[in-house]
Amino acid sequence: MDTAPLLLAIDEGTTNAKAICLSQEGQILSKGSHALSVSHPQPAWSEQDPQAILQGVQLAVAQALEGVGNRPLAGIGVSNQRESILLWERSTGQPVSPVVIWQCRRSLEICQQLAQSEQAAVVQHKTGLPVDPLFPAAKVQWLLQTIPDARSRAENGELCCGTIDTWLVWNLTGGQEFVTDASNASRTQLLNLFDQQWDDELLAIFDIPRVCLPEVKPSAAPRGVTRGFPGLPDGIPVLAQIGDSHASLYGQGGFLPGMIKASYGTGSSLMTPVAQVSGDDYRLARTIAWNDGQLTYALEGNITHTGAGVGFMSRVLGKSVEEMARLAAEQEGNDGVYFVPALSGLGAPHWKADATGLITGLTDHVTPATLSRAAIESMAFQVADVFYLMEEMSGTSLDAVLVDGGATHNDWLMQFQANVLQRPLIRNNTAEVSAIGAGYLAGKALGWWPTRDDLGLLKRYTQTIEPSLPPGALEASYDGWKQAVARTLFDG
Repeated sequence: MDTAPLLLAIDEGTTNAKAICLSQEGQILSKGSHALSVSHPQPAWSEQDPQAILQGVQLAVAQALEGVGNRPLAGIGVSNQRESILLWERSTGQPVSPVVIWQCRRSLEICQQLAQSEQAAVVQHKTGLPVDPLFPAAKVQWLLQTIPDARSRAENGELCCGTIDTWLVWNLTGGQEFVTDASNASRTQLLNLFDQQWDDELLAIFDIPRVCLPEVKPSAAPRGVTRGFPGLPDGIPVLAQIGDSHASLYGQGGFLPGMIKASYGTGSSLMTPVAQVSGDDYRLARTIAWNDGQLTYALEGNITHTGAGVGFMSRVLGKSVEEMARLAAEQEGNDGVYFVPALSGLGAPHWKADATGLITGLTDHVTPATLSRAAIESMAFQVADVFYLMEEMSGTSLDAVLVDGGATHNDWLMQFQANVLQRPLIRNNTAEVSAIGAGYLAGKALGWWPTRDDLGLLKRYTQTIEPSLPPGALEASYDGWKQAVARTLFDG
């Protein structure tokens, strides 16, 4: 019976909590998953129950551990949905707010006022991020303004404010560790990108007391041990925290400039490592990719609705996503119909938070198959918008795209994406690539894989999808998309 120790990697996403057990050879030996729900108490508001997230993680971990018997755990890594924030009591660990998730636009008015002020340039320069409700700082400001006594309690050190990684590590360690990592902190709009510290000027702009924020640690480093977490023995080292988008790039081995990944989920993220983050073009976010002993910066484009846009169309049509995929593949062309899923504004590269969705090109010839294809095409076109800008801003030729996420199992979409970009896609056939990235970082902190070269030797299961159409074959179709986006921006 094999008794070699394993790593436990937890990936808490928007719609699923996942857990895997990873061997020292970098292979997944077991996995667990539990679905999570999102509520929308008002239009453009999105939130989750913090306790339901914890319970989902507990169930996923139990399922993963059940698959490996009594093999010991050497450490734990955590990846998480980013830009989602909550408040809880320091003394009891009880939440005093919902998780206000990254999709939520309740802080739109705060962001609009800030964007019109001279302080906007300060925020953008210091954080590398555009002023947008996506990012947590304005959400925290809103929570402190609207929850009774929250501001005074936060100032007195009674409340903790954290992203999901912080909430999970707090609970994994029985409230002993109040920490985040550089990647998650760089997405809050409160961290100075250049010195990797909470910034007093930014805290003043958003009126957030420093005492309620966690300590910022490297992505790969010890941060306490488990204590009282259901289903886990006490004393297991917690070794890594990282945002899920960063984790998927790390899990795919995209360590160097010139490498780019696209993750297809509820929303989508494209990210590429860069050597420096200077400049004043904020159509793409500048961010800390990770600190695994070496600080790495990245450019990122955050698309708000990709899978969520298809899900919206699924509800409108009354058809399953699987049926939509079949109809789209059978449809010859889009008949000039485009769906711009600005269901709670547009993210990168447009950053128009008040934009609303649009279907254009409707005629009496349109069928559910046409709309299905338009919805699925919108994923590829939005990725293309960010890809081409990323290539321009990075000054680097991006010759292939590492892709991951649930929608990559749609062969038709992936072929269409390769044809639009005229680049090969390298599809990771492992659904848990963000969890793998967190596991890699935990293993690096543990000394299992001391260098990135060691990580590069680990086996990955990939498939290459080459373009099947000649250059220019989809140029007219892509131009139609850009015209539809222009109408959306004008109408918004």
